[in-house]
Amino acid sequence: MKIAVLGSGAGGHATAADWSFAGHTVFMFDLPEFSNQTDGISELGGINVDGELNGFAPIAYAGQDLEKVLDNADIILAVGPAYSTESFGTACKPYLKNGQIVIVSPSSCGGALIFKKAAGLELDNHDVVLAETSTLPYAARLDKPGKVHVFLKLKGGLYLSALPSAKKQEIYDIFKTVYPGSEIAKSLWQTMLQNNNPVIHPAVTILNAALIERTGGDFLFYEDGVTPAVGRLIKAVDDEKIMVAKNLGVNILPDTDLGVIQGYMTEASYEHGYQTAPGFLGIKAQKSLDHRYLNEDVGYGLVFYRDIAKAIGIETPVMDSIIRVASILMNRDYGQEKARTLDSLGLGGMTREELLKVFD
Repeated sequence: MKIAVLGSGAGGHATAADWSFAGHTVFMFDLPEFSNQTDGISELGGINVDGELNGFAPIAYAGQDLEKVLDNADIILAVGPAYSTESFGTACKPYLKNGQIVIVSPSSCGGALIFKKAAGLELDNHDVVLAETSTLPYAARLDKPGKVHVFLKLKGGLYLSALPSAKKQEIYDIFKTVYPGSEIAKSLWQTMLQNNNPVIHPAVTILNAALIERTGGDFLFYEDGVTPAVGRLIKAVDDEKIMVAKNLGVNILPDTDLGVIQGYMTEASYEHGYQTAPGFLGIKAQKSLDHRYLNEDVGYGLVFYRDIAKAIGIETPVMDSIIRVASILMNRDYGQEKARTLDSLGLGGMTREELLKVFD
């Protein structure tokens, strides 16, 4: 199969390499501002991977010719942070063909809907099938263009959903050949709300703000950054998210339970599980507070979860507090920016009953 990977960060590198290792022909695209990364892959003719995945993965093409990348692609994987999804959708709009399948990985809170809207497709237009995953299938860090270290490939706890829902099984049958630990989600609400980055990253970052600024991130994010008190804050955020999901008719796992299933953690504990998690060992903290752990996971994640909660009549005082404190730390107002809301997904103004049925 021809696989198109949009995005050349650590996740894009790992995704492209994994599908290449599985025997597929992989083409890669990224936006012009990331041409140094695609150039590095192009010069090597592929990607060097070490860690849990090992070897050299041939890549047929890496560059900015999106028409070439998308032409006759069987699966298109949009791999990047939440703020990349709209740009990818807009760039793809002139080249998408009926019958193609786009998987946004990870969802990052409604990524399939954001891509669909940016590509000029109405919610009920299924000429192009959109799917999304609950999280990135890897913990990975980019060493340099063309070289990525994969700390972990998820053993389980990776959920896939699609629009229309009737296409989930067809896409999953292909997806599981590369990700055997994946599962079919009940709906897009599950893939949106089972994303736990907004639960973990902001809490750890805020409670280690002084250490990040003082050391430039010269400490281990999980092993050093998560103490019992930090774990209690993570749990408080997680509890609110689980309540939001429950009121949308979706049962999602606590982050600690999910972490064990995925292979990150060996102990389903908020207080100690992160410190001893084999999947988190050796992951350094970010160099500054101006990082996706706040800009994405608060600005797109927690703001979005709070917006859903308001729409269905649920209070989220802990999320509210983290959004406010993060805004003060970064001298911006994430809540007012509204980077990701029900409105931005085209779901604004719906009642709880309408939201419950929108992805049936």
